[in-house]
Amino acid sequence: MAHSSLHTRLKKDIPEALKKELKESNIMAVPRLSKVIVNVGLNQKKYGSKDIQQYIAETIALITGQRPTFRKGKKSISNFNIREGMILGCMTTLRGKNMHDFLDRLISYVLPRIRDFRGLPGNFDGRGNYSIGIIDQSIFPEVPAPEANKIFGMQVQIVTTAGTDERGRALMQQIHIPFRKTPKKNIAPSA
Repeated sequence: MAHSSLHTRLKKDIPEALKKELKESNIMAVPRLSKVIVNVGLNQKKYGSKDIQQYIAETIALITGQRPTFRKGKKSISNFNIREGMILGCMTTLRGKNMHDFLDRLISYVLPRIRDFRGLPGNFDGRGNYSIGIIDQSIFPEVPAPEANKIFGMQVQIVTTAGTDERGRALMQQIHIPFRKTPKKNIAPSA
């Protein structure tokens, strides 16, 4: 059987399976993906130059297929050496087909390329949203091998309409996000 894209499965197969699993009577009540945010924090000591910031923006655009925006500081904080208007991050928000294509590539091609990958931790934020931290951007096949000073990490936030962690986990499992297998604890009967 040929692999169907995540976009196709999210339109038909996944909502039907979630309706049965969550025992919902209305298919519009099942959780669905709202958006995916790809974010890179720009440490001024390491990523302060315009060349590296431009490289990061081009790499994010190559990975996501969408041009990112730079996020600036809203107020000065002297303890963190942050001034108002200083560039602090680079981010893009994916929705619709771009979001589905990015997640499909992330789950099918990128995560299996991580060395000694045993699965993602199953920690949600309490509202059914999930975040993935990626240490090195070179695991994406679109990105050529970077120089040592141009390696950066990113955060991928998957925002859902789930409302609870259990409903969010059910959606993520239907999408086939590879969570770590938790070992079952053997409890010896007490004498």
